[in-house]
Amino acid sequence: MEKNEEIVAGLDIGTTKIACIVGRKNEQGKLEIMGMGKAKSDGVSRGVVTNIQRTVDSIKAAVQQAEDSAGVEITTVNVGIAGQHIRSMHHRGMITRQSLEQEIRQQDIDQLIDDMYKLAMVPGEEIIHVLPQEYMVDSETGIKDPIGMSGVRLEANFHIITGQVTAARNINKCVARANLEVTELILEPLASADAVLSAEEKEAGIVLVDIGGGTTDIAIFSDHIIRHTAVIPFGGNVITDDIKMGCSILRDQAELLKSRFGSALASENKENEVVCIPGLRGRDPKEISLRNLANIIQSRMEEILDHVYFEIKNSGLEKQLSGGIVLTGGGAQLKHLRQLTEYVTGMSTRIGYPNEHLANSKVEDVTSPLFATGVGLVLRGFDYLERRRNHQPQTEMPKVKSHSHSGKVGGFFDKVLKGASEIFSDDEA
Repeated sequence: MEKNEEIVAGLDIGTTKIACIVGRKNEQGKLEIMGMGKAKSDGVSRGVVTNIQRTVDSIKAAVQQAEDSAGVEITTVNVGIAGQHIRSMHHRGMITRQSLEQEIRQQDIDQLIDDMYKLAMVPGEEIIHVLPQEYMVDSETGIKDPIGMSGVRLEANFHIITGQVTAARNINKCVARANLEVTELILEPLASADAVLSAEEKEAGIVLVDIGGGTTDIAIFSDHIIRHTAVIPFGGNVITDDIKMGCSILRDQAELLKSRFGSALASENKENEVVCIPGLRGRDPKEISLRNLANIIQSRMEEILDHVYFEIKNSGLEKQLSGGIVLTGGGAQLKHLRQLTEYVTGMSTRIGYPNEHLANSKVEDVTSPLFATGVGLVLRGFDYLERRRNHQPQTEMPKVKSHSHSGKVGGFFDKVLKGASEIFSDDEA
């Protein structure tokens, strides 16, 4: 390995699993996954940390596994954030420039974005991402990149994503206790979109639906720009709970049934197909009809897809999404889900595998939809390094053990880091 080779680690803190993925860029600019680790996530519910120590233990286990398989030491990570506390809104910003002669520069755009981070929020909420939609220079509208233009008044429409400070602080606290630093906190559907969507799909108009264990995340793109984000507080776990209740079996058995024999379309199963579940402590085995199992899964999945379709209509972009829907996340592995999605929404659908930017990798599992967010977090890490290089050309990049050092991510992350270090030092005292 070259001494100054840049290596990025992504940490996906999910409801069912915590995954750590380590990658580097090859000569062709493709992402090469060097190693991966995953551990069961016991301390996270619906995307939010509910037990600090259990989450820390799971992070340590996943990171250790990734370090062993990649042969590197991981010190800093890109971390995903999700949960039903995530909100999004639109806002317009404007700055008046002093000189008509001077061209619009990156600094002007940075100033516009920084101003958005200063917006007053509801107490307890802070801005996570400020995403420019399109720019206006004087009276000229619909500009995608105003750099190099002349003008006095620079305006932009922004898509702003907010989250609860406490949720982000708890994530940061867990990562700090696992002896890691956070480089960036990234909304999980944005990371997943980077991993599974092509540039053509983002231009045509597309809906990314990331079905996780605790939440279903939605990101809608049109004309290369993210237009709408939403988090639905249902995921694969509610389906497992329904199977557990409906079939009167243990939760682990319900999860196994769902992943091995589950189908999102009851009509695809024959009436006489059954599976035998061992009974408890000497009791008779229980026979479960696969048709009944599929009925339970289908009814809950239809409810989740109804929520997805509501968000699509709510975005006002329903007629502009010729790319249709891309399903990813662990829940996307359910048999016949693509057909059910097309039936419920009337939109063409495909399953999203995170191989859009991947080189051939020794880690086979990483191309599963289950790891779309983790791969996306690594890709975002390289974007972050690129931005740093462009903004600070005279500053030498750090020699990388695994990643770069923490940088500024708007006002939000400064407060989160400060708050977490205060809590952390209080706990240790």
